[in-house]
Amino acid sequence: MNRQVASVAAALLQARRQQQPVDAAPLEALLQSADEAYAVQAEVARGSGWFGEDVPRHWKSGGPSRAAVLTHAPLPPQHVLRSPADMRGIPFNVRWIEAEVALCLARDVSPAHAARLPPGPAGALVEAMAVSIEIVDSRWRQARSAAPLLKLADLQSHGALVLGAWTPYEARDWAAQRCEVRIGDGPPQTFTGTHSLADPAWLLPQWLQHVTRHGATVPQGTVVSTGTWCGLLEARPGDTVRVAFDGIGEAEVRL
Repeated sequence: MNRQVASVAAALLQARRQQQPVDAAPLEALLQSADEAYAVQAEVARGSGWFGEDVPRHWKSGGPSRAAVLTHAPLPPQHVLRSPADMRGIPFNVRWIEAEVALCLARDVSPAHAARLPPGPAGALVEAMAVSIEIVDSRWRQARSAAPLLKLADLQSHGALVLGAWTPYEARDWAAQRCEVRIGDGPPQTFTGTHSLADPAWLLPQWLQHVTRHGATVPQGTVVSTGTWCGLLEARPGDTVRVAFDGIGEAEVRL
């Protein structure tokens, strides 16, 4: 671990332990690659005691388009909850909402298997799907404007994940998929066919190749949440957030 990675990891660990965001400005130029950002993720996980030697069982993955390099982050298990969830006791710095679909692996995936996966949807690897709500949070004071590699180092600005009931996975007309989001007393907001990759399963090969890159096998039952359908919506303390995807299910969280 180089000095730059250690410095960023130390700042993020401080923010988590003190439950206060820290200044990103002095660290903006330290990380030079995604590999260094992923090394920070691993050091923060080690320092926080999240996973031990096990492969994390919950992840987030995604990107703005199929042409972009996707990014990935393991999710701390203590902040992955089943719907309906009450997260009023969690000290979020910000509360932004992403409505997503989570996928659950049907089988173990070895490094050799992951390396052979062609680009594109890999729905045959999926056993089940569920509506998921990601609460986006940041350990940086500059939550929106911090450098992209600092956001990636901070688990791609992950706060918590709420999972709805699992339903058997099936191929769908994702371009026609409708999603509805309600936040607090606000009106429902609807989104149709708005996933950036056009199919949530499209990211599976890249995600699995990332998780297995150091030789680990990804266990059956591992879950990945696959990116927002609603952009980034603001919520406030006390709000109840409800997300529903037609034909898939719903999820709810109190913030």
